[in-house]
Amino acid sequence: MIGSNSAAPWESEEQRLAADAADFTWMVARFATETAGVVDAIAVSSDGLLIAVSRPQDPGSSERLAAVVSGMTSLAAGAGGNYGLGALNKVIIDMEGGYLLITRIGSGAVLGAVTTADAKLANVAYEMTLFANRVGAVLSPALIIELKNTVGMGVSARRPGGGQG
Repeated sequence: MIGSNSAAPWESEEQRLAADAADFTWMVARFATETAGVVDAIAVSSDGLLIAVSRPQDPGSSERLAAVVSGMTSLAAGAGGNYGLGALNKVIIDMEGGYLLITRIGSGAVLGAVTTADAKLANVAYEMTLFANRVGAVLSPALIIELKNTVGMGVSARRPGGGQG
């Protein structure tokens, strides 16, 4: 599991980072498939680049969603700074056909989720908070760089511990 101390002593830092990146991407995909009402989820770094996708088979859609999530995160940060509201917790956009939710998952990334119109927002927001609590502390700058380098490379099917999904 991400950041676990159970890595074999002979594993290099690069091998641990690669395993953590695969675990993180698997967790994003799992969040999207197991959270009722969520149809897509991505993780985006603070510089606006994709670091994980729930649907690697649709890279164009993921890139567009990353641009939207990054833009909304930037707007929220601007409002927070301008009005003394502090750092971003969540952004919720209510649209006719569904919702876009964004939550901070560490100092260097956010999780964006697209939901159906009938999604229970409290449940989705709760699951996003749980996700952030699980991964936020171990989402290091080195791991974010590794994720940027591996996003969309088919690691989302990998399960923590080396198995396949």
